[in-house]
Amino acid sequence: MKPKILVIDDEKNTRDGLREALADDYNVLLAEDGIKGLALLDANPDVCIALTDLRMPGMDGMDFIRNVTSRKNAPLIIMLTAYGSVQTAVEALKVGAYDYLSKPVDLDNLEMMLERGMKVLRDRAEKNGAANEGGAVNIIGSSSAMTAVLDSIRQVAATKATVLVTGESGTGKELVAQAIHKLSPRANKPFRPVHCAALSENLLESELFGHEKGAFTGANERVAGRFEMADGGTLFLDEIGEISLAVQVKLLRVLETHQFERVGGSETLTVDVRVVAATNRDLRAMVEQGTFREDLFYRLNVVNIRIPPLRERREDIPEILDYYLKKSASDNGKDVADISPEALGVLMAYDWPGNVRELRNCVERMVVFARGTTLTMTDVPADIRSAVGEQFEAKAMSPKTAETASTESLPNVGLNVKENEKSLILKALEECGGNRSQAALKLNISRRTLYRKLHEYGLAKDDGEAQG
Repeated sequence: MKPKILVIDDEKNTRDGLREALADDYNVLLAEDGIKGLALLDANPDVCIALTDLRMPGMDGMDFIRNVTSRKNAPLIIMLTAYGSVQTAVEALKVGAYDYLSKPVDLDNLEMMLERGMKVLRDRAEKNGAANEGGAVNIIGSSSAMTAVLDSIRQVAATKATVLVTGESGTGKELVAQAIHKLSPRANKPFRPVHCAALSENLLESELFGHEKGAFTGANERVAGRFEMADGGTLFLDEIGEISLAVQVKLLRVLETHQFERVGGSETLTVDVRVVAATNRDLRAMVEQGTFREDLFYRLNVVNIRIPPLRERREDIPEILDYYLKKSASDNGKDVADISPEALGVLMAYDWPGNVRELRNCVERMVVFARGTTLTMTDVPADIRSAVGEQFEAKAMSPKTAETASTESLPNVGLNVKENEKSLILKALEECGGNRSQAALKLNISRRTLYRKLHEYGLAKDDGEAQG
């Protein structure tokens, strides 16, 4: 996907000219002053580079730089000014600018400067990744829902509290458990996962608590369990709702006393283990049904972190998709670097019942079979195109006004790409209250492209300019 850059200038011709010159390689956002530039940064935290004029009404370029550079993960800033001087350049660099360019802008110089800036950002990301390896929170998503999840992880990580992570299959519950461990004082101690549903009752008991030689047929030597192996660290119990009542009793005792015996043994062992459990089941309902102990539920549910399904945080899809697109292209030796707005629109409309795991697998399949450098509608799996068409048809069947239904109904994506594109544009305009700039951002296309599409489909209105 194209990197996002922000252009701030009170001269409309300058803004539009820079967008036109850079649109092939970048997703260009425009603002007419520093205050509106800050608002766009708030709405688009993935902006890589900001180009700002020096003298503007309201908030000028220097104040903009001072405000932005104090932020976490701030973009690189390039100062643009017709009032060029060594003193101005030095001042801009002192307050945090990456570089400085005089107006009128030499586009060749600007493009080279942007390329250098993008390389700086890539190198910085690689260094941060190396520095944080084993300790970074490898969870993708900047939506408000995922920001809340990350905040909860950071708050609970420093404590000893038992954590219950809930969420649908494929949402990344083990990643949350790993993040809690990596950000905790136990980070240098073991992290031991146990996938409870994969083991029978007897095997799970032995896996958790270990066994003595001769405890059962085939037990030819003493074996330490996961609680012993995780001493001082974190034990992750995945699919905790699948364990039997007998194992639940023994697990409750460990949580309460930190003590247990190996299977077939009499020696009482004491451990210091932090437990993080996960489930995609409703444990409260299981308690009412008598299939899960109430006392164990409350022991596990000291802190609950719910991971929302992907359909509840669709704004994270482009970021997750971009990550796995680049990873899959690198892993498979494919020269695929982008996805078309139409294909992205379909993937964002899909409900992803398998959540991030399903999206990751879908992206890899698309990259492997891609024939070009950009993923297009033809690369989107037919079952997803069909499912999206059915989703929108189902919405159209609900009792709504004809006008609302026309913007939410979507023809079978696999049959008519143009009609799908037209419907997506109408839906984006409706959700943005007719504001074309916001609709273009939502569709991940330039406003110029949106205008062209509106004229192409006979949707343009004379008052369009006034709407943004």
